[in-house]
Amino acid sequence: MRIYDISQTISDKLPAYPGDPPVRIEPVMRLDLGEPANVSAVSMCSHTGTHIDVPRHCFEDGLSVDLLPLSLLMGKVVVVEITGVTAISREQLKRLPVKGEERVLLKTDNSSAGAAGIYSEEAAYLTEDGAEFLLESGVKLVGIDSLSIEREDGQAKVHRLLLRNDALILEGLKLEEVPPGHYELICLPLKIADGDGAPARAVLISRQGAAEGGFDPHTSKWPIA
Repeated sequence: MRIYDISQTISDKLPAYPGDPPVRIEPVMRLDLGEPANVSAVSMCSHTGTHIDVPRHCFEDGLSVDLLPLSLLMGKVVVVEITGVTAISREQLKRLPVKGEERVLLKTDNSSAGAAGIYSEEAAYLTEDGAEFLLESGVKLVGIDSLSIEREDGQAKVHRLLLRNDALILEGLKLEEVPPGHYELICLPLKIADGDGAPARAVLISRQGAAEGGFDPHTSKWPIA
């Protein structure tokens, strides 16, 4: 068994999405000052680092993070690799083994460029028709190695499309060391009351035989025409 930690480390150096407040970690008590313990005050956005987006993010009456069924965040997941393309559309996704999968993580050039924990206009993103294809394929959770699953000028259309159809979004993933293939996902966001999202500790567990069932992780990197 191998465990991959696919979460960003939260620190005051962690980049924030444009317009979001930065992480602040300030000491309240310090051992080196003769106080009885180290205690810190932490301030951050609900969409910091590796985090989950839930329907409340885009809809006032949407499901909040504290009411999420944990079964959506734990279970079989497939990591697919898409390189050499920025806009991830139906055309690219239909060549990948995502049909019938409830959870799909998109490993893109963001990982190789070290851009998983930042937001860049050049970052790979999911298009509307790509999101539609994933919904048609039965996906209930989609993750990506960028701080946002869509472009900044996308007006949250991809977010709304996925969340309106009860498909959760997992952003800011660290996938550079993760080979494509099948895994077990454990993703536990902070339980924030009425939360529109929350930072999460997410891990992938690889077990012997996890790729059984016709999916060969060594052939999951498909050429993009």
